[in-house]
Amino acid sequence: MMCSILLNPQLIIYSTALGGTALTIRIVSCFFCGITAGILIRLFNRGKPFFRFDGFEEPKSRDTDPNPLLRLIKNIGRNIKTTGPYFLLGILLSALFQRYVPQDVMTRFFGGNEAFGVLMAATIGVPLYACGGGTIPLLQAWLMDGMSVGSAAAFMITGPSTKITNLGALKIVLGMKNFLLYLAFVMVFSCAVGLLVNLVI
Repeated sequence: MMCSILLNPQLIIYSTALGGTALTIRIVSCFFCGITAGILIRLFNRGKPFFRFDGFEEPKSRDTDPNPLLRLIKNIGRNIKTTGPYFLLGILLSALFQRYVPQDVMTRFFGGNEAFGVLMAATIGVPLYACGGGTIPLLQAWLMDGMSVGSAAAFMITGPSTKITNLGALKIVLGMKNFLLYLAFVMVFSCAVGLLVNLVI
């Protein structure tokens, strides 16, 4: 889940709207987040099974068309159908934010190099994130209004990692104890990345 952007080329394309720096930070931070999680599981789980897949049924494949080109077109259509409404919602929300939320509020909460701004961004990434494409217009507006790149990085990590549909599946796979450890790890890692980015940039 944390490396979902690396598995979704469409999200990488959307993220180019944030600029080269934010895109690079997003890809690199997700990559290292996944590696760090894997190392921690290896160190502390001591060979015990970490995941439980008995709560899932085998999904039916939708890729049944024998023609590869038609199969690709159908997949692109399904992706647009799934992410399109969220992307439009993100544009609407960013317009509302720009119209009704004063710029100094964004700068005060998310600007500068303060840890509070990074923590706030990581925290609002939990309930606000509905779809990767849908948050791009919001982040674009927030960055223009004074949000620090570190706060944006923290939001981009917690968002996909705590998307409500992802959390439902993770709770089944991980069990309660590992699920809570996962949430704690995501919050700590996102805040650490946000602070590091603010120090460097």
